Amino acid sequence: MRHTLHLKAPGNWINDPNGFIYYRGKYHLFYQYFPYAPVWGTMHWGHAVSTDLVHWEHLGVALFPTKYEDQNGCFSGSALEHDGKLNLYYTGIHYDKPRADNIHTCIEERFASSQLMLISEDGETFDNFESKRTVIPVIEDDGIGDSKDTRDPKVWEENGKFYMVLGSTKGGEEGRLLFYESEDALDWRYAFQVSGKQFGRILECPDLFSLEEKHVFIGSPMYIEEKTYGYEHHAVCARAEFCPEEGKFELSGSYQYIDYGFDLYAPQTNVDREGRRVLIGWMRMPKAVKEPGHREWIGMMGVPRVVKEDGEHICFQMHPETDRYLSRRIGGREELFRQKEIYPYRVKAVLSEGESLDIGGYKIRMEGGAVKTDRSEVFGSLEGYHLMSETPGIGGKCSLDIIVDPNLIEIFINDGEYVISNVVYGLGSYIDGHVEQIFAGDE
Repeated sequence: MRHTLHLKAPGNWINDPNGFIYYRGKYHLFYQYFPYAPVWGTMHWGHAVSTDLVHWEHLGVALFPTKYEDQNGCFSGSALEHDGKLNLYYTGIHYDKPRADNIHTCIEERFASSQLMLISEDGETFDNFESKRTVIPVIEDDGIGDSKDTRDPKVWEENGKFYMVLGSTKGGEEGRLLFYESEDALDWRYAFQVSGKQFGRILECPDLFSLEEKHVFIGSPMYIEEKTYGYEHHAVCARAEFCPEEGKFELSGSYQYIDYGFDLYAPQTNVDREGRRVLIGWMRMPKAVKEPGHREWIGMMGVPRVVKEDGEHICFQMHPETDRYLSRRIGGREELFRQKEIYPYRVKAVLSEGESLDIGGYKIRMEGGAVKTDRSEVFGSLEGYHLMSETPGIGGKCSLDIIVDPNLIEIFINDGEYVISNVVYGLGSYIDGHVEQIFAGDE
């Protein structure tokens, strides 16, 4: 199965991106995958590859449960190239007692978490029986980490040493990061930790990387908000100070949301073939998509985004490969009108205060110096989910670069100063004359 721009579930369920890496001339993107139904369940790692971050091909299941430690799921993690091989690091889950009526869930959330790895010789074959090893067993010392909620290893090399950061919690009251280090990417020792309410109550999917000689932290703190925008868990980023020699990590700036549509979660970054730092994230979808002749599916990824700093602000720009593909495919506004049934497609516009744009019932307007969106007409009567999104104040005029997919709209505002991504339903069904599109101007 192949997808263009947006990697979607190949049927059934996907969530977090895992093991995102450029390796041996291809981009590899693994993802949390439940292959049996369009619901969350025992996690596997699905596997997709691309040569350009635009055209994706699904290759099937890479990781699946085979060990006591991962008997009930191969959960999120990352990838590292080392000695020409592809190392995959992930969290293995073992339930104390599965539910009798659904073995893919457990009773009273009682489970244990370990950190495992699998080494692939070529990035195409994965021996789930012989090549797995446990690198960090269940943490029994509460002073170091939580035996249950410690997960999502992100591994990287920096200044000749390998580092791993894990998300964890202090008694379910405040999130914490655990740092490990290694000389060979195989044997890991605990280094230090930090914790605090700024990491929510449980921290998921931590990511730390250098950018323009500084560090940037990305994470998904749970319960950082009380049902804000329909979700309690959000993807955030901030500049950070990281000095492993001194056992020091601290945020040096305030959080900003990665995406102001608030559907994006559990993002992960790595570098592309040109050395640019690139982020990809999972778009949370409240219901499955039913397409004639296809399996039900739920879950998709947004387009990869280049992470850039603009002073104290972190931007998420459209990747040059995405821009190149969309520019080649649709040359201008008039051609866009004629080809709007072809997805994904692009809309470019400039909005000034008081002006608006309507894309198949999805509304965008500039009001009070901010970009605001309304997906009421293309989302359905789903209770508990936000319908309106907006950016912080950006002034009285802005440029918009919009990618339109039947189930996702992504708006890059002022070249990625802010991004709003909203899951939608039914955009693929509208026809000519059904929607009025009002362009406030051209770039």
